[in-house]
Amino acid sequence: MLWDNHMHSNFSGDSDAEPISMIKAAKVKGLAGMTFTDHLDLDYPAQFGFFDLDIENYYPLQRKLALEESNENFTVLTGIEVGIQPHVAEQCNKIVNANPYDFVIGSTHLVDKWDPYFDSFWERGSETALLKRYYESILENITVYTNFDSLGHLDYAFRYVKTPSIKNDTHKPYAEIVDAILKRIIQLDKALEINTAALRKGMLGPNPAPSIIKRYHELGGKLITLGADAHTPTDVAADFEKLPDLLEECGFKEYVVYKNRKPEAYPLR
Repeated sequence: MLWDNHMHSNFSGDSDAEPISMIKAAKVKGLAGMTFTDHLDLDYPAQFGFFDLDIENYYPLQRKLALEESNENFTVLTGIEVGIQPHVAEQCNKIVNANPYDFVIGSTHLVDKWDPYFDSFWERGSETALLKRYYESILENITVYTNFDSLGHLDYAFRYVKTPSIKNDTHKPYAEIVDAILKRIIQLDKALEINTAALRKGMLGPNPAPSIIKRYHELGGKLITLGADAHTPTDVAADFEKLPDLLEECGFKEYVVYKNRKPEAYPLR
C-alpha cells in the first residue's frame, strides 16, 4: 500500500492526462494515496515548447477534486513541482507560499537555460562535462532556493544520455559534487526523492541510482519520498514493486508522505 507522490496531469505542459484519470489509475493499482505535483517552470525557454502552469486555477481545482475523491482508504493530496532557477527563485517562493500545498518537489530541469531532455543540450559539449555542470547547477539552485520538501530526481539528466557506458554511471565520476548536494539537503532537513521514471528511460535503477541512495543514508539522510513521475495513467506507480527490496538494501525501511508540508512516515512493507 504505497503512495505515489510525483505525478502530472494536463495542468502540466507535458501531459494531456485528465486529473480524474490519474486518480482512477491510482485506485485501480491499490495505492494508499497520491499527490499531484504539476510543473511550475517559470521562464522556461519558448524554443522548447509551452510549459506554463495555470497558477490561478491549479490549486483550487486540484484541491476540490482531491476532497471529492478522497475517502478513508485512499487520499489525494495537492502538491507542486518547482523547476528551480536562481533568477526566478523569489517568484517561485511567492507562488508556492500563496496556497497551502501539501508537498513541494524541488527539481532542476534546466541547466543554463538548456533542458537535457532535448538533443540540443548534448550538442554543446562532451557528455561528461555537461553532466558535471548539471550537478553543479543543482547545488547552485538549492543554495538559492530552499522552499521545497524533497529534491526531485537527482540524476535526471542521465535519462537522456546517448552513450550507454555513461548513462548509468551517475555517481562515482561526480562523487564530490554529489556529496555536496546530499549534505546540503540533509542540512536543510529535506527529503531525497526516489523516482522510478528512470527505469522507463532505459536506466538500470531509479533516479537517483542505488549507490547515491546508499550514500545519502551513510551521510545521515533519513527522509525519502516515492514517485513514478507519471504523465499518463499507465505510468502511475510504475515499477513500485521493485522499491521495497531496493530501498531496504540501501538502508531504508520507511518512506515519508508530506501532508501540509509535514512528513509522515510509512513502512515500505
